[in-house]
Amino acid sequence: MTSDGRLKVLITGVYGLIGNLAYRHLSGQKDQYDVYGSGRRAVHSNRIDDTSILPVPVDHFTKADLADADAVKSAIQGMDAVIHLGAVPDPGASFTDVLNSNIIGTYNTLEACRELGIKRLIYASSVMVNWGYFMYEEPYKAIREGRAADIPASIPKLTIKHPVRPTEPYSASKVWGEGMCRTYADAHGISTVCLRIGWVNKQNAANGVYEQAIWFSHRDAVNVIELALKATEKPGFEICYGMTESPYRWVDIEHTHDRLGYVSQGR
Repeated sequence: MTSDGRLKVLITGVYGLIGNLAYRHLSGQKDQYDVYGSGRRAVHSNRIDDTSILPVPVDHFTKADLADADAVKSAIQGMDAVIHLGAVPDPGASFTDVLNSNIIGTYNTLEACRELGIKRLIYASSVMVNWGYFMYEEPYKAIREGRAADIPASIPKLTIKHPVRPTEPYSASKVWGEGMCRTYADAHGISTVCLRIGWVNKQNAANGVYEQAIWFSHRDAVNVIELALKATEKPGFEICYGMTESPYRWVDIEHTHDRLGYVSQGR
């Protein structure tokens, strides 16, 4: 904590789309949070509109490649909580890229928290841990393909109790990350919320059946991140889906409401 009682929070991947949205939201609450950021470089993602970027002050930014354990530890030193958003976000990424950022980087982040005694972590997982259902099983496949006539009025929702079903190295890395977060929560008492985040885009809009089914608005995304952060005040481990409400929603956000108090508000 700062001398005036504010929570010191580090956001990894702070210049990514979701990272910068979270930074803007939390740093705007100066009476509650002292927000820091880290990343491979102080250059924003091309997924962010140039006019929307909020620069992190030099004294609150640490250059840290997630694959560099010492750099990650340096960035995390002195924090009360970590919001781990840094990752290669591309389902088409090579295994090597995913390995360095998403797997080794997540391990380095958890290890730094353990070594430094940091007990609060938000992990950015992805709805894609269950993308296999969306690809191969009805009625989820009908939603993905936009076959409105084949979509039932009441869509059976996938919950956190469904077996995970990744489809490529990126989504598999998120399954691995959830498993490591569970490990560190149990073995080292790191209170953790894994957020299975939907599609956050630069336009902050969704058109058509497919896009509406996976969309996560900027407003809803930053809201659920802050709610998850507050939830880590108490010991525990949670996995929650993050999605904006739509007629084509196929994952369970009722659980997210029950555990975090999340209510989708749209754009």
